[in-house]
Amino acid sequence: MTNHRCYLSKSYPGVNAAGSKAKCDIEAIMSKSGIRNIGLPQVHLTNKISAFLYTLRSVLKMGATIRKGDELILQYPFKKYYSLCCYMAHHKGAKVTTIVHDLGSFRRKKLTVAKEIKRLSGTDKLIVHNQKMNQWLQDQGFKKPMVNLEIFDYLSTTHASPIPAPTDSKYQMLYAGGLAIRKNRFLYELGACLAPHSMNLYGNGFDANIAKNPERIDYLGFIPSDKLIASAKGHFGLVWDGDSLDGCTGEWGHYLQYNNPHKTSLYIRCELPLIIWEKAALADFVRKHEIGLVVKSLNDINTQLDQLTTEHYLQMRKQVEKMSQKLANGYFVMKAINTLVE
Repeated sequence: MTNHRCYLSKSYPGVNAAGSKAKCDIEAIMSKSGIRNIGLPQVHLTNKISAFLYTLRSVLKMGATIRKGDELILQYPFKKYYSLCCYMAHHKGAKVTTIVHDLGSFRRKKLTVAKEIKRLSGTDKLIVHNQKMNQWLQDQGFKKPMVNLEIFDYLSTTHASPIPAPTDSKYQMLYAGGLAIRKNRFLYELGACLAPHSMNLYGNGFDANIAKNPERIDYLGFIPSDKLIASAKGHFGLVWDGDSLDGCTGEWGHYLQYNNPHKTSLYIRCELPLIIWEKAALADFVRKHEIGLVVKSLNDINTQLDQLTTEHYLQMRKQVEKMSQKLANGYFVMKAINTLVE
């Protein structure tokens, strides 16, 4: 195994910006594990021009610093610089391992599938979210070695304070994320099928005036992740996206079949068992580790919760507590990196 593992840091818009938290956590985990940053130090810049110039300087520093035999770890997407970084590393005789966060051709449609496969083929090895994403990339013609991350780690110094199991079998679900109807129409239909249970919503953009049975929904606004971990109100974290209660539809919902939503890791750090769509890529992970309920339709959720015993719920939460410790220690990203590098 090479003794020269390194990564390239860049500027980020902020730890609460989309995608930044996961990437910043991975950099922190790598640094703690002795993998060195050969770019400039990580910074958070809101000015786009300043961020562009800072990241360019970091890329150029990497190109001057990397040596033959090094193993460069990049996080994808890396906008304009990814192909350049791969080229410079290979020119110096180094290898490249890439950690995928998002596929631009899949949901955002910023690339064609062919262009993205060609771009990713600039790496030597790939760390992908899960086996479903792994298989999809193979089906599209990607040929390089891949390993599955399984789930994103989630760093926080905050400790969870989960609320006790309900004595009256009335469970509270929690959903955090984009709440606007254009992204998650299902939230506006959910109240009609929850009774006697309820939903707590965290995030921006929810319009209670157009939601069915809003008395079953408590909109708590946006709370930073560390505060949410410390104060989350709920017994389950809901992993669902899209338009329908009967399955995750639309672009966001369809992507759930291949993607590891970062909110799933946040729920686990809140020490909440999960409720997840049966066709979601992470459903297999939930089953394997016994950390939640896998469901076909939210129209049936009240029936499943009514049948849930307190003993079963507490057993799931015990498993979630164990998993939370793994995510807090960077277990999964280092396992994946070490598997590929070795």
